Amino acid sequence: MRQEKLISVIVTAYNIEAYICRCMDSLLAQTYKLIEIILVDDGSEDSTPELCDGYAEQFDNIRVIHQKNRGPSAARNAGFEIARGDYIGYVDGDDWIEENMYEAMLKACLDAGAQIAICSYRQIGVGAEEIYPTGNILKLNRREAMELYISGDSQYHIYHSVWSKLFERNVIQDIRFPEGRKSEDIMYTTWALAKAQKCVFLDTPYYNYMVDRSGSIMNSQIHERRFRDEIPFWKQQEEYLKEQGFYELAGKAAYQFYRKMLFYYIDFRNRNMKDSGRELMALLRKEKQKIKEIYRNGYVAYGDKARMKLALFWPGLYYQIVKIYDRFIIPLRSCSPK
Repeated sequence: MRQEKLISVIVTAYNIEAYICRCMDSLLAQTYKLIEIILVDDGSEDSTPELCDGYAEQFDNIRVIHQKNRGPSAARNAGFEIARGDYIGYVDGDDWIEENMYEAMLKACLDAGAQIAICSYRQIGVGAEEIYPTGNILKLNRREAMELYISGDSQYHIYHSVWSKLFERNVIQDIRFPEGRKSEDIMYTTWALAKAQKCVFLDTPYYNYMVDRSGSIMNSQIHERRFRDEIPFWKQQEEYLKEQGFYELAGKAAYQFYRKMLFYYIDFRNRNMKDSGRELMALLRKEKQKIKEIYRNGYVAYGDKARMKLALFWPGLYYQIVKIYDRFIIPLRSCSPK
């Protein structure tokens, strides 16, 4: 493989003294060697800044930015401003990657003439989901990549987080992360995929993602994240797709959004966040006419139509039926002969 392509990896770090060394060691062990690492210390109050500086003193390909705490979006944007790479990768400092991740992803881009490489990932920690990677490599045009991202797939899942991707610089040159918000990757990935002519998906878990490293998220944080960040970004995604002429995809994005909202409702009720559940159901009822229009499309599953109809009519009953289903039906299905 040609070695003249420089990869810039932007690593965000905030109070992760227990994890940053594992992350950095995995980057330094990469089989592809033409990599610059940009460490962005986002106002850490533990020993993270000193650890970052220590790596920069030892290795010529590491640069460190220290800034006041402004969140991961601002940290990534700051890193991008000084990045010199032909390709850009993002890593969260409490995660780590497999040693051949960037070699495999760059090779896949060059072989396919793709501007973005996407890999699957492995969850580590409490609540981690099992995965069954195939090792397959999919070459996708813009439409196919957007469809996979919006509608999902039981095997090949394009997650919105940027750490599972390698971007050709030209595709993201004019894109920045929305600052002061969480779930900022939703729109960043949407913008990037819409600009790329070709993508390649590697169904190999090269990225290791830490789940629940600091304990359960407080209910107040969940409420704010979903209503202040996630819901507005999913709405923005739908509008952006319409603006770009992806009208069917915009409809599918709306469909997936409403499916997520029913999941959020169940999660709110499980957490005894009844006020949040009522606020969410009020949002859905305001959009009842639009939901009816979206749910007339052939790509909407019959079961989803029934679930949405019941949830809008009688949310409490919908919740009880879901709980009964989860408690009795799912265990029976898992025990039934294949």
